[in-house]
Formats: sequence, structure tokens, C-alpha cells
Amino acid sequence: MRRFLLPTIILALAALIGFGAWRHGVPQKKVAAPAATPAAVASTPLQLVLTPLGGKDKIDQDIAKLQARIKTTPDQAPALLERLGWTFVEKARISSDPGYYKLAEQCADAIAQKVPSSADGELLRGHIYHVLHRFKEAETVARALVAQRTFVFDYALLGDALMEQGRLDEAVDAYQKMVDLKPCLQTYSRVAYMRWLKGDLPGAIQAIRYAVTGGSILEPEPVAWAYTRLALYELQAGNLIAAQRSTELATKYVPDYAAALLMRGRVLLAEDKPAEAVAVLRPAAEKSPLPEYLWTLADALRAAGQPAEAAAVEKKLQATGAVNDPRTYALFLATRGHQPDLALRLAKAELEARQDIFTRDAIAWAALQKGDLKTAQENINAALAEGTKDARLFYHAGVIAAAAGQTAETQTYLTQAKSLEQMLMPSERVALEQKLALLPRPHAQVSSR
Repeated sequence: MRRFLLPTIILALAALIGFGAWRHGVPQKKVAAPAATPAAVASTPLQLVLTPLGGKDKIDQDIAKLQARIKTTPDQAPALLERLGWTFVEKARISSDPGYYKLAEQCADAIAQKVPSSADGELLRGHIYHVLHRFKEAETVARALVAQRTFVFDYALLGDALMEQGRLDEAVDAYQKMVDLKPCLQTYSRVAYMRWLKGDLPGAIQAIRYAVTGGSILEPEPVAWAYTRLALYELQAGNLIAAQRSTELATKYVPDYAAALLMRGRVLLAEDKPAEAVAVLRPAAEKSPLPEYLWTLADALRAAGQPAEAAAVEKKLQATGAVNDPRTYALFLATRGHQPDLALRLAKAELEARQDIFTRDAIAWAALQKGDLKTAQENINAALAEGTKDARLFYHAGVIAAAAGQTAETQTYLTQAKSLEQMLMPSERVALEQKLALLPRPHAQVSSR
């Protein structure tokens, strides 16, 4: 297995401060229609990004201060617009409101009008393409940037765009250049995720611990995100206490951080505490009403004996899922056995933008529910090809193998899923147990004397 070479002087990491809220891992999923876009009509990008937005949080105050400085010091506008753009990105991540991403894109447009050759403005633009799932366009921007300068986050953008397109070997090369240039929270977070994708959980935990060591209170959201990823890896390793502690540390940096609350709920579900999980999953889903959050909440509610509220949450998911995150919604539909045609159509459509293993898994699972076993087998094999150790992948692979009459493969994959069952939702664990119960039991050996 290919492995990142980490720099030898790790202690220097603690002194390194990150470079922006986005550069620390997996892109945000699509979310609902923007609420942040100002109602006022602005004729230019600059006018649009300088429209007052209100808000009382610290980040809202930071945005207002930057807007005021741009108005009073026009000679510093390009640099200040870049800072404003990244602040909009951070606001989008915290609030799950994509309107701020569009405002960040307008900042890039405003920079281009003032400094057409600005690489910093293009890096901002490339990131917006990335979070909006325009990965090929993000790759084009990144390749233009790395051709003209040697900058750590240009390679980060290139690696991100390649990874989402399923080109992991090329992504590894870009990420290696990235981490060699600057070992810090954002670069080590990417190393951790790539190691996890390649099935190296201990290596992922090691790298993400380096990442949180390099965090700064001056940029709290990236640290909160890194602690949330550490919680996920600890949960997979079966270290539930450590996972819960990591979610607590995440919310110390960003109170009520939706991603950390979701992870805390998952840990509680792994501990078979669905009622306690519901208590933290409710505010997480209110803050970030993405399909992953709504699905997890609904599953927790059913496990806690609250089917009526679970049905209400699922109704909301059905109303918004196809727009907000079609891939996860396709998985939800296929898992529930609902609308197989829609599930497969959504999953296949996602493949146009991102050809990663999780899109392949979604296609495989939806195709199985549609009765297309050949497509299911082809795509689950592609999903497993990188060696990722993921409970849901293994569970899906086992069920698909069972449908194909492959007893040995069924046994192998379902057993692997069982070893990681703490990563599954309660209903998935029940379904897994039912599938395992159908497997032929090994014959007892009779000793002869």
C-alpha cells in the first residue's frame, strides 16, 4: 500500500498556523437554497459582497469589519477581498448556508476585476468550484496555479479535485507535494483522510492527531473539524470514550458545531443509547438539515421508540434530499427500499461530477434494489478496489454477494461489516444480524478416537 512520507520534524508542527477555514479535508455536501444572499440587487460583485448581512456572532462581526475596511481603504481592496472571501467560506461551513459560498465566489470575481492575474483570487475561486462539486473546473484552476507557483494550498486544491474524481494515485502525488511544503493542520488532515481511504486506520489516526496539534484558536473551525474526524477514526477503532472526548474538544472550539454533534450522536448510538443520541442529533439536524443528519436522526428516533417523529423527519428528508445531497438520499432510498428508479437515477447522475468509491457504492446499492445485479457487482467491486475499510461498504458488498449466490464472499464481507458494526446505524445493524443469521453454520468437527 502506498503511504505518505511525513516530515521528520513533527515538533515544528505545533508552531505552524493554518491558512484558511476550508483547507482541512473533505468538501461540504450540497445544502438547501441559500438564505444568506442579500435581497438587495447589486450590479457588480463588489457591491454585492459589501452589502451588510447582519448577524451577532463573532464571524459576522469579522465580515462587517472587513466590509468596512474595503470601503475605507480601496487601495488594499484585493487583499481584503481575499480575506473576506475566506471568511464567507468559514461562515458557510459553520452555518451550512451555501449563500456564503456564492458570496465568496463574488469576492473572487471582484478581485479579478481589480487584479486580473491574481493567483490568490483564483485559489479562492477554485475552492468554490470544489465545494459546489464542480471538480473538473477546480482541477483546471489548480493546474494553472501549480504551473505558475509553488504554494502548498494550490496542491491541496489539486489533490482534492483529483480525489473526488476517483483519481487517487494522482491525488496522492499532489498531497505529497502539499505536505512536504508545509506540515500543518490542513495538510495533515488530508493525509489522514487519504490513509483512511487506503485502509490504513492507525496511520489516519496518527496523521489527524498531528493535525489537531497544529491547530490554532485563531482559526477554530478547522480545529473543530479535525477533532470531529479524529472522533470518527476513534469510533471505527472501537475507542468510544476517546471518540466522545474528541467531539467534546471540537465543540470547545466551535460551540454547537453540527458535525461534532452528529458524531457525538453516532457514538451514543454505538453505545446503544438512542434516547441520548436523539437529544444531540435534533439540534445537529436543525443546524445542518442535510440528508446524513436527517437520516441519522430518524434512525435514532425509531430505535428510541419514537416512530411518529421519525416519520416526520423522514418526510422532511424526502422533500429536500434530492436537492441537498443526492448521493446520500439515493442511499437512503435504496436502504429503505423506496423509489428504486429514483435512487439509481440520482446515484448515476452523481457519477458525472464525482467518480469516487462512495458514488460507486451508492450506484451498487441502488442497482441491487432495482434488480440490476450486474451493475451492482461492477460498482461494488470498484468501491472496494482501494482497500477502504468501511462498515457500510462491507455490508453492501455482503448483501450483493448473497444475491449473486457467492456464499464465501458473503461470509467474508458480512463478517467484516460485523467487526465494524459500531459505524452502522441501528437499523443497519439489525439488518446485518438478519443477514448473518441466514448464513450456513460451519459444521462441527467430530473427533475420532
